[in-house]
Amino acid sequence: MFVGVDVGSKYTKVVVMNENKEVLSYVVTRTGTDLKKTSTSALEEAVEKAGISLENVKRIVATGFGKIAAPFADDETTQVIAAAKGAYYVRPSTRTVIEVGAEESRAISLDDNGNVKDFALADKCAAGAGSFVDAMVRYLEVTPEEFGRLALQATKSIPMNAQCVIFAESEVVSLLHANVPKAEISRAIHDAIADRVASIARRLEIRDDVLLIGGLANDVGFIDAMKRELEREVYVPENYPPEVVPAIGAAIVALETYKG
Repeated sequence: MFVGVDVGSKYTKVVVMNENKEVLSYVVTRTGTDLKKTSTSALEEAVEKAGISLENVKRIVATGFGKIAAPFADDETTQVIAAAKGAYYVRPSTRTVIEVGAEESRAISLDDNGNVKDFALADKCAAGAGSFVDAMVRYLEVTPEEFGRLALQATKSIPMNAQCVIFAESEVVSLLHANVPKAEISRAIHDAIADRVASIARRLEIRDDVLLIGGLANDVGFIDAMKRELEREVYVPENYPPEVVPAIGAAIVALETYKG
């Protein structure tokens, strides 16, 4: 058995995979402040869900910003490689991967065999990342699910000029005070995020299929905005949560690098 661990700033994901590249279990849990405790607990839970013991695990590979907080890992891999391998696994027709997590966004170009051809990373501005959405959800006083659905209900688009969270918050407050419907504000926010994320992808050659992964790929408003911004179909994983994909990739790296 092989394990992939993705320690993100908001969530930690663990995947257990067998020798046939079949996912036996996965766990998604909030990272919290004690990264080592969280990753260890998530590992134990994933192994238990898979119906095996830790003694059955042959190799563990960690990825994510907090990968050093997984001391039980045998090795680590980059977030780009983990995302690429996971994306190709869940949708082999993927040629462009767009990942938007809590703090980071990236675009990855794959060749026909799923290998990384090129990649581009977001700048340090929070716009285009999951943390931007978290802040906007708080200001609109809705749930993340409601936030995405609201965008689909908008009847018109309004411009949002702010590119960073601190300025966007001020702009949202002004729109609320002007009695602009929340649906239109939500769409404006999603469009601004999509514009930012698409600009990262456009540094590369965008080829179909385009797969969205990371936590923001759960947001129907973001999916819709990306389709409109890129003027093409975009997909999300069908059988796994989009935020689990890099952990799947890390598990594949564990399997492929096992020397047994």
